[in-house]
Amino acid sequence: MRARFEAVLAAISPVSRSLAAAGQAHLDNLTKPQGSLGRLEELALQLYMVQGGQPPKADPCRVYTVAGDHGVVQEGVSAFPQEVTRQMVANFVHGGAGINVLARTSGAELFVVDAGCLGGGFDEHPNLIQGKVAPGTANIAKGPAMTRDQCLQALLLGVDLADRALAEGVRVLGTGDMGIGNTTPSTALYCAYLGLDPARMTGPGAGLDRPGVDRKTEVIRRALGANAGAVAAGGPLDILAALGGFEIACLAGLILGGAKNRQLVCVDGFISTAACVAAWKLCPATEDYTVLAHASAEPGHKHAVEKMGKAPLLHLGLRLGEGTGAAVAMYLVRSAAAIFNEMASFASAGVSTAKE
Repeated sequence: MRARFEAVLAAISPVSRSLAAAGQAHLDNLTKPQGSLGRLEELALQLYMVQGGQPPKADPCRVYTVAGDHGVVQEGVSAFPQEVTRQMVANFVHGGAGINVLARTSGAELFVVDAGCLGGGFDEHPNLIQGKVAPGTANIAKGPAMTRDQCLQALLLGVDLADRALAEGVRVLGTGDMGIGNTTPSTALYCAYLGLDPARMTGPGAGLDRPGVDRKTEVIRRALGANAGAVAAGGPLDILAALGGFEIACLAGLILGGAKNRQLVCVDGFISTAACVAAWKLCPATEDYTVLAHASAEPGHKHAVEKMGKAPLLHLGLRLGEGTGAAVAMYLVRSAAAIFNEMASFASAGVSTAKE
């Protein structure tokens, strides 16, 4: 597995910055004041470079909502019982969740992935991918969440999802998550990877009160202490195995696979951005292939985003996860591609340019 994973990393290269001038010249020659479509122009240029200087294509779009359970729930870090993870997977499969509605509205395909839910397999369904690495992680407050081999298996599951999408013509990917308690490992990963303080990063997740947030902060401190060796060594794979989750590692692999395949990846909120940080630490070139879909309402997200040097597309106060923000952002990706491809130039429209 390690050799295959190293081959994935070796296959990722940054986008060619030499393409930027031609793409920007095309955008500047469209019938509008230069830069007047703001972030949509930036997004169009990014998509143009990701796709190697071809007229950018946004469709098909696909969201993968990846689910997994976490042993750290034993520490009382969630307002919801752990069985909700499994119940929500069934809800996704039957089309009743927020991500189902927003994916349908934005015209994105949706697949649900069991990367590590408690219990056995689920009933088969065309939109469900059974990829269970193990039935939930171990408790990070007491030791590593995963073995290195389990982490690699989850990462490669994500790469396989990107490859499956590529084989089916998908140009734009979206990340989504489901896992009761998963803001706790995500926060621990932010702290370990970015040197952030748990007190500053820890938020209410799915609805903890102030005492609950304080308890969660202490659990994250314990997790960092229990895995201090991995954190101090600084190896991104070991940190992910020690503090992450099966769905988080799978999403990191999806981002790595998307970068390898030159697919743009719309990264959802707090948990997905933690996976994005893991992928970035494993391979810095992934930065060229990701766009942060939205600014999560989880308080620590803004601190992490600042450390990453990225700017989210949307500020809507979302904190649901599931891939909902990614699905909404896909409309903007479509809009950006349409601007690049369908707007008239000044010459073709017979419109005078601005005076020098």
